[in-house]
Amino acid sequence: MASKPQVSGVTAKIIPLAIPKGAKKLCELCQKPAHLQCSKCRVTFYCDTEHQQADWVGIHERICQLLVPIRSPASFHPLQADREIHHSQKQLQQEQLVEISRTVAQSKLAEGKHQEALPAAQFSLRCAMDVYGSSAVQLVPAYLLLAEANVGLGSLAQAGECLSHAEWAVLKSPDCGQAVRQQLHRNLGRLYTTTGNLEAALLNFANDVYYASEEYGLDSTVTCGGYFLMANVFVKQGKMLIAHSLYSEVAHTWHSYLTKLFEIQTQNVQNSTVSLESSFDEAQRAEVDQMLRTMLEVGENDSSQDTAQTALVTHCLAMLCFLGGDPQKALEFGSRALQASQLIPNHDLTEPIQGLLQLVQTGQHPGTDAS
Repeated sequence: MASKPQVSGVTAKIIPLAIPKGAKKLCELCQKPAHLQCSKCRVTFYCDTEHQQADWVGIHERICQLLVPIRSPASFHPLQADREIHHSQKQLQQEQLVEISRTVAQSKLAEGKHQEALPAAQFSLRCAMDVYGSSAVQLVPAYLLLAEANVGLGSLAQAGECLSHAEWAVLKSPDCGQAVRQQLHRNLGRLYTTTGNLEAALLNFANDVYYASEEYGLDSTVTCGGYFLMANVFVKQGKMLIAHSLYSEVAHTWHSYLTKLFEIQTQNVQNSTVSLESSFDEAQRAEVDQMLRTMLEVGENDSSQDTAQTALVTHCLAMLCFLGGDPQKALEFGSRALQASQLIPNHDLTEPIQGLLQLVQTGQHPGTDAS
């Protein structure tokens, strides 16, 4: 029996694969000839223990048993109606697997775990091909996940190939939704930023903003993500005035959104009926935190940054930390926001900042009883 590597606190068992004569099994990750078999589902195969471990951590642990009805030989159904029912059920199961693997890949990318995201993104793509065909527009989300993972790993050629497939699928689908087009252009912009083609990056981020505004509105937090990425490019080009103007749009959009969340949470602090998780998940919180800290850092390194912008961004960070259950950081950023706002006579943020600091200092935060 082969070794049993410990993965995520669970023994991911594998067994040597006895391949019947004439049969051919391929590795789940690399599609090379397989020599090992998952002992739990017995329908998934690997070339070595390293790929088995990577797949287990990346996605297989979540879908191991769900693969059994998909990959096991189908029972014979003599009636056409029964065959159609079986086919429909299998397709629904495959669609479920596409969604699960896509969600897992997104979560891992949000955590910066690009290597772990690859198996989930690869599986999502293969499963989507089985359901929709090899050139359908429904494959685009999986291609974008693969591209983002590869950019994070520095595998830019692979990322470019994935984005080419995604772009071709979109071009062949004139009825493709605005949200998919927006995601495509955002990923293209990120790739061009990484490769140093800043003009192409700006063009794609401009398209990102256009499609996002069509789908979600000009004041959407999705749309302002494109503004943020454009601003980062302008910083690279040394065009700080334009960059700060775009950062200001981002800061005001997030300030408005976080203020609404803050009001909901504090109004229900004793008997919370709306949780942060229901409207603003951990991946989003981490992304916004990174955006706000970037804007704050750029502002601190540039004398043209005005005090009002600093107050706005630090107030956003204070609310974000408060909503995320980190009172120490909320106090730190809230104090910085108050200091900045008090340098501006009659600044309209001073009172809200003081209110937040009072809540933090009295130990009130979402999910606690203020009594």
